[in-house]
Amino acid sequence: MSSTPMTKRGTAVAAALLSASLLLTACGGDGDQASAGTGGGKSAKTRSVKAENGTVEIPAAPQRIVTIGNTNLPFIDLGGKPVGVTEVSDSDLAVLPKEQKAAYEAAEVIGSSGGEVDLEKLAGLKPDVILVQLSSDDWGKVGKRLESIAPTVLWGLDTEWKRFAGEIATAGNVAGELNQRKAEFESRVAKIKKTYGKIIDGTEFVDVSRGDWSDPGTFYIADIGCSEIARDDIGLDLPEAAEGKDPLAYESLPFEQLAELSKYDVITYPVDAEGRPTEPFVPVTSTNTWKTLPTVESGRALGVFCPGNNSYGPVLRYLDSLDSALATLAGKR
Repeated sequence: MSSTPMTKRGTAVAAALLSASLLLTACGGDGDQASAGTGGGKSAKTRSVKAENGTVEIPAAPQRIVTIGNTNLPFIDLGGKPVGVTEVSDSDLAVLPKEQKAAYEAAEVIGSSGGEVDLEKLAGLKPDVILVQLSSDDWGKVGKRLESIAPTVLWGLDTEWKRFAGEIATAGNVAGELNQRKAEFESRVAKIKKTYGKIIDGTEFVDVSRGDWSDPGTFYIADIGCSEIARDDIGLDLPEAAEGKDPLAYESLPFEQLAELSKYDVITYPVDAEGRPTEPFVPVTSTNTWKTLPTVESGRALGVFCPGNNSYGPVLRYLDSLDSALATLAGKR
């Protein structure tokens, strides 16, 4: 999730936005609704899973799994050890826990993106299963060829993140970690709602951000990604686009409009793991308009760390940061 007018950025921005945000916006079910079953009349050594590309017969316990596109990090987050992966950004790698980074780096890189896969290298890995999430355009380029190499399970970019994690756990034979992560998530959400319920009620929040793709002198209001978790799971009153409209995050706003944020009670903005404003957001915090906002001057501008929002591990880290940020408001009521 992130933003900027899609007409001006095309595929590059779409990848940055969709990989982290549209996973949240579809109306899928919870992760425990993973669509796996035994293949009727098939050997016990195989099972069938339902995917965007139809019902796929896969090994019952696949060992050599390749992840392509947005499946890389969610599979690893659930304890998976892929034999092949596509590239992820340096910024995504930088915030991974040590063991997850090691699992990624131990895999063979087979392409820069979902649509740019070295098929010969992929075939040489002799995968049991290929897990794929990419755009329909990229699937059109490589889908049939992937399916000719090994059973391929496809998810669309609009798959809701909890369902996505559950189905990856099932197809990738890493379901053992899922229930624990899901229980942790539900417990963390319940704790935050109970602890800060009085603060949340009646408080008008706004989540603002800026990406490295943003035009100079612009920012955006984030209504997808981690802010969507804050809104839909925690219950923060955050602005969102009208139904059927593009997310607010797709619209770049000039710095002059930062002054309009004064109508909100609390502002949240992106920080890194050390609590510093993210590099793309630093130009916002450097403006006099930002510095003189009443919300900023009163300590109601809260930095929140969002390492990702497409699997339970990074979401739990986000909730920890949000918890700490909300705690600072307790003495300001």
